[in-house]
Amino acid sequence: MKRIHPHSVGVVLAIFVGLWHALWAVLVWAGGAQAVIDFIFRLHMIAPPYQISPFSLGTAAGLVLVTAAIGYILGWVIGVIWNTYGPVSVSDAK
Repeated sequence: MKRIHPHSVGVVLAIFVGLWHALWAVLVWAGGAQAVIDFIFRLHMIAPPYQISPFSLGTAAGLVLVTAAIGYILGWVIGVIWNTYGPVSVSDAK
């Protein structure tokens, strides 16, 4: 089995999750977030219960930073678990 670097997995997941939430912040800023969240709830057969608040740069920055940090931690943990319990090929068993 090929080992992976937990730090690398953490960075990749942090970037992905951070960018995802940065996109959400841009949607809030642009005024399109309410339509998106209403659509997502309706796809799940839920009446939309939430109202999007006005955009706040500080809140948006906090959202991106916190979710990126959580993404890094989760990625690092996934990397450690992969290296500890990941699949073993026949050639690795020698």
